[in-house]
Amino acid sequence: MSEVRLAAEQRTEFGKGAARRTRRAGKIPAVLYGHGSDPKHLALPGLEFARVVREHGQNAVLTLNIGSETELALTKTVTTHPLKNYIEHVDLLLVQRGEKVTVEIPIVVSGDPVPGSLVTQDLTTLLVEVEALHIPDQVELSIAGVQVGTQITAAQVTLPRGATLATDPEALVLSVNPSPTAEQMEAEIDTAGAGVVEEPKSDAAAG
Repeated sequence: MSEVRLAAEQRTEFGKGAARRTRRAGKIPAVLYGHGSDPKHLALPGLEFARVVREHGQNAVLTLNIGSETELALTKTVTTHPLKNYIEHVDLLLVQRGEKVTVEIPIVVSGDPVPGSLVTQDLTTLLVEVEALHIPDQVELSIAGVQVGTQITAAQVTLPRGATLATDPEALVLSVNPSPTAEQMEAEIDTAGAGVVEEPKSDAAAG
């Protein structure tokens, strides 16, 4: 993953009102923390940071120009508005060159297993430890020609060079099962549509 440069400003106002003013100015409130240093409250350029997330994902490593200082930071948490989908806040983790970090990497499954099979994916990401400036965009898992009954665990996924698995090695990533027959699917539909039979109401006791 490539390093991205952004110009950031230090914020001197805090609270919800200050955060709204920052966003109205086209910037995103952010906090930079880590390595025992005091947190720095920053404002990131909104359009530029949104483009970074689109192109590099949430593991983007940023070189932040903060006035006369330069800091290296990992995008740790991006909080978006639940309805309007704009970025509300960003948490950044201070990192150093050569330092290893633990991040979640998406699993991209490619290829088709044997005919008559159904793939069930239990994990969509893996937790890995990797150097901050060499975070892979994804890990690829090919299931081309994989037989029915196959189960693939986290330990069986090939990681990029320099990355170490932090997820439980025995965790199930995906399994290849036999496809359900037409009879099984019909039986499942019949069961789902059966509904609940109400019990007859008892007559009221005579007074």
